[in-house]
Amino acid sequence: MLPWTVIGLALSLRLARSGAERGLPASALQGDLLFLLDSSASVSHYEFSRVREFLGQLAALLPVGPGALRASLVHVGSQPHTEFPFSQHSSGSAVQDAIRAAAQRMGDTNTGLALAYAKEQLFAKAAGARPGVPKVLVWVTDGGSSDPVGPPMQELKDLGVTVFIVSTGRGNLLELSAAASAPAEKHLHFVDVDDLHIITQALRGSILDAMWPQQLHASEVTSSGFRLAWPSLLMADSGYYVLELAPSTDPGAARRQQLPGNATGWAWTGLDPDTDYDVALVPESNVRLLRSQHLRVRTLPGEAGRRAGGAGGTGPAERRGPLLPRAEETGPELIVVSHTRPRSLRVSWAPALGPDAALGYHVQVGPLRGGAAQSVEVPAGENSTTLQGLAPGTAYLVTVTAAFRSGRERALSAKACTPEGERSRAPRPQPQRPGGREP
Repeated sequence: MLPWTVIGLALSLRLARSGAERGLPASALQGDLLFLLDSSASVSHYEFSRVREFLGQLAALLPVGPGALRASLVHVGSQPHTEFPFSQHSSGSAVQDAIRAAAQRMGDTNTGLALAYAKEQLFAKAAGARPGVPKVLVWVTDGGSSDPVGPPMQELKDLGVTVFIVSTGRGNLLELSAAASAPAEKHLHFVDVDDLHIITQALRGSILDAMWPQQLHASEVTSSGFRLAWPSLLMADSGYYVLELAPSTDPGAARRQQLPGNATGWAWTGLDPDTDYDVALVPESNVRLLRSQHLRVRTLPGEAGRRAGGAGGTGPAERRGPLLPRAEETGPELIVVSHTRPRSLRVSWAPALGPDAALGYHVQVGPLRGGAAQSVEVPAGENSTTLQGLAPGTAYLVTVTAAFRSGRERALSAKACTPEGERSRAPRPQPQRPGGREP
């Protein structure tokens, strides 16, 4: 799964073409796009300038206009800050200039606080947001946050916001995969800060595709179910829908429901609490080709889980709350890359901690620019390995995942670069004896 950049490029370009095949010009798009930019002190001034340039170039390629796509920029810092609201700029070039003029604000990396603020901005008329149009969030991060990101991000997705994440540094691969919209290979990119330009066109295509007014979204989320809704894509006599639902950790346990072409909603019930579910809506039309739509929805914690998180709970149900293993099991907290060679490097990490020791570690490495990934299994009790067969002068993403007896996994990712190999030396000329004969 690591060559996501290449997969994302292929998917995004194909989906961008699908919009043109529908005969709709880009100017027909309507939507609100919010850029969430890590402006904290954890980002160097150089990294901030590179990300700012990337977002500016991306904005210049988008059909920004009063009746089309609108864009806003929010900084992540000690306190969130709006650089400009949705209603301020009416062209891609104006948005680009405004992004380039944005100054880094420094402070703590309170991304969770900024996400809660972003939710307000995406649906606030005072910020220039519009009701009834698709909402897209593009979060560019170096991988760290001082506060929890999961809950506020899930709230955004539950409201139908499409979330793209671009990580330029260390980060928890599993947590970022869960935070991005599904499928992760389309919505999550790990890219070196100097290589951001390679995903610009792909991300543009994915954003435009998310803006087409054909978005599946969830509401009325409970611990045992949720309701799905979508705009009318078919007619009763022009086709039908296939709705698929599966736990994210067990795709083989999928449930399917066939619905008539005039359906615009369905409620799933009898689900497990505190669980991620992947949903796919597949329109089967006998008139034209329509793409499938995907969504990830997390059910709310059950009653026992809520009591376990509250004050004063002492009964058996509280001790067995599903949230406890997550607090007790901690994955690798630090990755150290050493002994880098043109074709190999050594990876070490702080061992995972918890009442139940990790069963082992899964180490995966793949080039940031895309390509084949390789995996190494490391037994419990060891916390380092040497990765062989790498390419010289290449940036890699290394992910170390700890597996626990509970079935949970905790992961941490880091970037690593192999040095350039030695230049091949020309053969040294052999001395010759008089007369041109070799010795």
